[in-house]
Amino acid sequence: AYLILAGLSTPLVLSVHSVVSFDFAVSLIPGWHTTVFPPYFVAGAVYAGFAMVLTFTIPVRKFYGLEGLITIRHLENMAKVTLATGFIVIYGYAMEAFTSWYSASPYEGFMMWNRMWVGPYWWTYWILLFCNAFSIQFLWIKRLRRSPLFLWLLSLIIGVGMWLERFVIVVTSLARDYMPSSWDLYSGTIWDWSLFIGTISFFVMMMFLFIRFLPIIPMSEMKMILPRSKKAE
Repeated sequence: AYLILAGLSTPLVLSVHSVVSFDFAVSLIPGWHTTVFPPYFVAGAVYAGFAMVLTFTIPVRKFYGLEGLITIRHLENMAKVTLATGFIVIYGYAMEAFTSWYSASPYEGFMMWNRMWVGPYWWTYWILLFCNAFSIQFLWIKRLRRSPLFLWLLSLIIGVGMWLERFVIVVTSLARDYMPSSWDLYSGTIWDWSLFIGTISFFVMMMFLFIRFLPIIPMSEMKMILPRSKKAE
């Protein structure tokens, strides 16, 4: 069953996020029209996904006393995957900057200059770089990779960084496009923030219902690993 799910989910992740990235990549808006988006979005999805798994797994592991089943080794392996996919995301950031310079397009150059230095949202770009690029460098330290508290705090930071990444991609490119007459600043309305908070609340509610009514760990896996759980450390 696991092999079938892995075979189905892998092309699903690749296709879904590649198609979503094409919505941006095939447009002519500076900052969107780039071929790096498909692998960039796929890596970002895996990166953010593992961070979200850490965000939920670590508190559940502590609250339900699952330290013998979800071991430090599992958390460390998730941290390693997070570090690896994080470097692919960093590569995407570097290629965005390189392409804007190498293309010699004044529109692409202005987009990057506006996004990083002189634009009204320049601070969001540097915060996302700190959250998504700088913070994960601490995962090179084995002691921190094996610290549940550090991994949980880092997963929250990555979640903030990935949200800011989407904000930077969408808002900064539209706020400063080809025509200065159409330039404007974005400020969320009460409906924007209500939808944002509502989606987070709905997701958390569904996760709590899942934990309440369904087994957190499959019974078949518990039967296989329970005799060895004390030796997993």
